[in-house]
Amino acid sequence: MRKRDIVLKISEDTGIKQVIVKEIVQRTFDTILKALKDGKRIELRNFGIFSVKQCRSRVGRNPKTGEEVPIPERIKVSFKPGLKMEDIK
Repeated sequence: MRKRDIVLKISEDTGIKQVIVKEIVQRTFDTILKALKDGKRIELRNFGIFSVKQCRSRVGRNPKTGEEVPIPERIKVSFKPGLKMEDIK
């Protein structure tokens, strides 16, 4: 499912114009991204939790040559599914 599909579904269900729904969906995603960039945790009840984790630097290997390669420290986003998300299984 793409963002466009989400906009169409919400627009059909609510009767709100697609242009307005698209703006709301985009602002929602922008707000989530900004919060994650600021290192905040996002908890959407029954859906899941987005959080930012720091990965320390380490030494990896080039699978082709076997040569050791330094991997710099980085930040990654993790997602833990909520109760309703886990019921999908």
